[in-house]
Amino acid sequence: MLPDEAAAAALDEPVAGADPSAAVLADAGSAEAAPAADAAAIARLYGEPLLRMPADLYIPPDALEIFLDAFEGPLDLLLYLIRKQNFNILDIPMAQVTLQYLKYVDQIRLHNLELAAEYLLMAAMLIEIKSRMLLPQRKSDHDDDAGDPRAELVRRLLDYEQIKLAAYDLNALPQLDRDFIRPQLFIEQSNVPVWPEVDAGDLQRAWLDVLKRAKLTAHHKISRQELSVREHMSAILRQLQAARFVEFGDLFHDQHGVPIVVVHFVAMLELAKETLIEITQAEPFAPIYVRLAYSPA
Repeated sequence: MLPDEAAAAALDEPVAGADPSAAVLADAGSAEAAPAADAAAIARLYGEPLLRMPADLYIPPDALEIFLDAFEGPLDLLLYLIRKQNFNILDIPMAQVTLQYLKYVDQIRLHNLELAAEYLLMAAMLIEIKSRMLLPQRKSDHDDDAGDPRAELVRRLLDYEQIKLAAYDLNALPQLDRDFIRPQLFIEQSNVPVWPEVDAGDLQRAWLDVLKRAKLTAHHKISRQELSVREHMSAILRQLQAARFVEFGDLFHDQHGVPIVVVHFVAMLELAKETLIEITQAEPFAPIYVRLAYSPA
């Protein structure tokens, strides 16, 4: 047997006279050492704890990056700096705000030069306002130059804050597919009867079509009616004997139907032709009256 094989066999065989409980204590000690190794591990590789950093590990330079607070523009950054320091927006300390703003711009220039251009423009504006505040004011300056150089910036910040708060309120409203979803129910179309929609216009046109067909198929019955002009003449004379003057329209109140009215009018003309009645009018457009003809005694 080789020396290495003999050593391995000696490790596997129990030692004569040794206490069996010692082996049990050794196993318990190894079980307690396992959680301690997991706690000290910096990572786990294929389920096994990794206690030290591998020497051949390569980390790309852009793998780890510090993300600063995201702002929507220069005005958003300025408003954040002012509110964070509890500055009065109507009395902005330009020195402190400009210094903090430039620190943030320096961080942007290291990562995104294109994005920094817009912030640099605002930085130039802040430096200009700061320099104008350091200059002494002259009495001969115009009224526009004599005002507070921060006025225009304050106005823009107030307008931006108002719009930003309104955007937050709009975003808080429930939105479809974000806060709720529209319920959908799928029904087998073959089992559901689909009825056509009928509006009032379609119903009216259908009813007029029915009336039109009913008029085409209607039966007209013409009956013969015997009318006597002499009888109507006698009736007019009796009516005029009861009153001295009778208005022209009152003579036709008791007559119904177009044929009867026509015969009654013809009877009145016959009486006037025979000078038995007189038709008079006091003036143009005045009522027309009918009376019995005057006959001398």
